[in-house]
Amino acid sequence: MTKIMVVDDEEDVLFVVKEMLREAGYDVIGCISGEECLDRIKREMPDLVLMDIMMPGMDGWAAAAKIKEDPETRHIPVAMLTVRGSKEDKLWSFHWSKCDAYLVKPIDREELLKVSKWLLEGKK
Repeated sequence: MTKIMVVDDEEDVLFVVKEMLREAGYDVIGCISGEECLDRIKREMPDLVLMDIMMPGMDGWAAAAKIKEDPETRHIPVAMLTVRGSKEDKLWSFHWSKCDAYLVKPIDREELLKVSKWLLEGKK
């Protein structure tokens, strides 16, 4: 089964996104911080990571950058899932964090599922 890791410090957002993905047939892992994501990613080896930007401690940009720097995990697509929708935030996410997609909250179920499928299929 395809495994997606969702990283968000807001428990209600984490719950909603996990449920949307589970209903679509995905195996979903939840993490509440960038540190927890990095601690678990090599054990879990998800097929996709959906990452919030603004989190206490290590933010999503730093966690995504570490995923993309590591030879063991750099192949895993990372989509930022955030309230930060400015052009600068998007450019920073793609340039510095090397993310593969950018989704803005509030979460649109159809967009979430389409982008997730696109990334899981190798951005075909």
